[in-house]
Amino acid sequence: MKVAIFGQYYQENSQRSIKEIFAFFKKRDVEVIVENIYYSVLREKNVLDQTHSTYTSPDDFDRETKLMISIGGDGTILRAATFVRDSGIPILGVNTGRLGFLAKVQQENIESYLQLILDGDYTLSARTVLSLHCSEEIPELQLNFALNEITVNRKDTTSMITIETFLDGEYLNSYWADGLIISTPTGSTGYSLSCGGPVLMPEVDSLVITPIAPHNLNARPLVIPDSTEIRLKVSGRESQYLVSLDSRRVAVANESILTITKTPYKIMMVELEGETFIKTLRNKLLWGQDKRN
Repeated sequence: MKVAIFGQYYQENSQRSIKEIFAFFKKRDVEVIVENIYYSVLREKNVLDQTHSTYTSPDDFDRETKLMISIGGDGTILRAATFVRDSGIPILGVNTGRLGFLAKVQQENIESYLQLILDGDYTLSARTVLSLHCSEEIPELQLNFALNEITVNRKDTTSMITIETFLDGEYLNSYWADGLIISTPTGSTGYSLSCGGPVLMPEVDSLVITPIAPHNLNARPLVIPDSTEIRLKVSGRESQYLVSLDSRRVAVANESILTITKTPYKIMMVELEGETFIKTLRNKLLWGQDKRN
């Protein structure tokens, strides 16, 4: 068995957890490979007591790679997904960040949860992924997929943009707004939620269209089947607008046509007993905290 380790940032408060993870797998003779940049940081900080193989792209994974551990917050998991892609390698998030809807393993119980993984005592949650295609060639858009959401935003202006929206070729609406979010169920607890969108259970076959600060006040979030092809045409006072795929942003020319569809593959997330999505909602959103309950 081989385990891949990924992290974006090194924080002093995570040193103990990182050492615990590496020590756990060393004791059990599990081979560990580490993302190259993150490995360099850990070596520089003297966190590791031995050398490890590294990876720089999805091509570096082989059939022995059974798991990726993401050390950080939810944003780190989104970045880890760009390495996993369609490989089917499941991701386990160790939360050294803040909110942590995806990174569910807390630092105080890492070893017990890792043992569950080795024992095969876990399930997998298949998460919908969105892909983006643009009518204009965008060299920066090499990773054209998103686990959380695809968003269009205004750029270099305080003026709103107009987003003509079509579902399976049929005109839906022209949103006059700061932007528009196309969210997966995974992303429904992120940016979309903060803009008034609903929370979706991870298992539902749906997407959410959520306007950002719409000027047409009757525009409300809309839940649609995830089989829908979404086409957007954006116009505004500036020559470009921004497109975000999770945390990756590119500038796109006005009047370009964006087509958003569900990818044929899904990202697999590790689910551990006792760390359910409903429990996460209660803990993170403080549901059930009303004293009358």
